[in-house]
Amino acid sequence: MILQARYPVAFTGAGISTAAGIQDFRGPGGLYTSGKVDPDLVFEIGYFRRHPEMFYEYTREQIRLLKTVKPTLTHRFLAELESGDRLKGVITQNIDALHRVAGTQKIAEIHGSYWSARCIECGRFKKTACSLTWWEKSISESPGSPVPLCPHCGGPIKPDIVFFGEPVRDLPLAEQMARDSDLMLVLGSSLTVYPAAMLPQVCPGILVVVNQGSVSLSSGKNRCFVESNLDDYFGRVAEAMQMRL
Repeated sequence: MILQARYPVAFTGAGISTAAGIQDFRGPGGLYTSGKVDPDLVFEIGYFRRHPEMFYEYTREQIRLLKTVKPTLTHRFLAELESGDRLKGVITQNIDALHRVAGTQKIAEIHGSYWSARCIECGRFKKTACSLTWWEKSISESPGSPVPLCPHCGGPIKPDIVFFGEPVRDLPLAEQMARDSDLMLVLGSSLTVYPAAMLPQVCPGILVVVNQGSVSLSSGKNRCFVESNLDDYFGRVAEAMQMRL
């Protein structure tokens, strides 16, 4: 299917990153189950404007985690497909930027990521390609505050992650990719979070869903469902395609 497709794309969720050691928000040890912070506040934009320190307490731990993880085999598989013009891009729900680290170029990050940041007060401070080292330094060097502050107005700097109360990002690009696709690989997502979950439904071509656990998508013509560990499955696909990862 990949070799025959004219415009193949991938849609990825948290399941692609769990093998790297990043917990699903709602899985065991994830944000919604660990009890370390209140998930309904840490990613709520109104609360962030009043108390950004809670988010940065969470972010400190995330930065330490992200510095220890690497893209999974499936991340690398997708990047290699794209470099060979066998994948037109990736739509992702994830905020970990591992697709970028793996080398994928065309990415629609529906929920944003730590890859870029800006001041939420004046907007004059904007930074792209934010490295983990930059985040670590910015958090630790903020004078008298655990929150990175804008050098222009002193307002809090926020990564371009979509918080509750904010519109999703890259949606026009993601919708266009979905509508143009004749093959969509839906990987590691239960398709329960909207509006991202509606994107596979607008794909006019073949859907191949690879996930462990149930998926909120009905069966039908041109829809294939595979219950499998992603890295195991795409390791076999890569071998069949004679790809070295």
